[in-house]
Amino acid sequence: MDNADLISRLLDVIEHDIAPATRRGVARGNKLFGAAILRKSDLSVVVAETNNEIENPLWHGEMHAIKRFFERPADQRPDVKDCLFLATHEPCSLCLSGITWSGFDNFYYLFSHQDSRDSFAIPYDIQILKGVYAVPDPDRSEVPGDRPLYNASNAYWTSHNIARMIAALDRSHKEVLVARFDELNALYADLSAAYQADKGNKGIPLA
Repeated sequence: MDNADLISRLLDVIEHDIAPATRRGVARGNKLFGAAILRKSDLSVVVAETNNEIENPLWHGEMHAIKRFFERPADQRPDVKDCLFLATHEPCSLCLSGITWSGFDNFYYLFSHQDSRDSFAIPYDIQILKGVYAVPDPDRSEVPGDRPLYNASNAYWTSHNIARMIAALDRSHKEVLVARFDELNALYADLSAAYQADKGNKGIPLA
């Protein structure tokens, strides 16, 4: 399967498996972050979940998906090394750790940390990564402004930014997938507006 087909399938999962669950979750007061775990072999969905912070502040979309994945009987779930991890939004520090400790060797995401901050009015991913983890350079007594927030490729996993993957395609594939990205962007903008209109009423610590 080439990158265009892979991206198309990932966008399908976001649109048809994750987003409907997220719409229901947002209506209950949760954030709009969701995730799915797919089999690498055929890209079938094992688990698709969404944020459930009104139940537990740790149940971010990715963490909730991981929870549901490991709640399945061992003989009814694939090995994590045989799975592809998909997140609607670039994972925060909590979810990066959850993906790592669970043993997944990859993750793909549609919207970046900057998108979460600027387009969806949720700045905590960047704030926490900088405030808790960005230790100053001992030779400079400060954190360089251009320092990456995390290692996108490391000994545990490799991350994949779907928007950048689309940008790298040839024009014939790119145009179709950019249009699909724009549609999903509009869908999540609507979900964000619904969340923002009602946030703070469900006891979520970082609403």
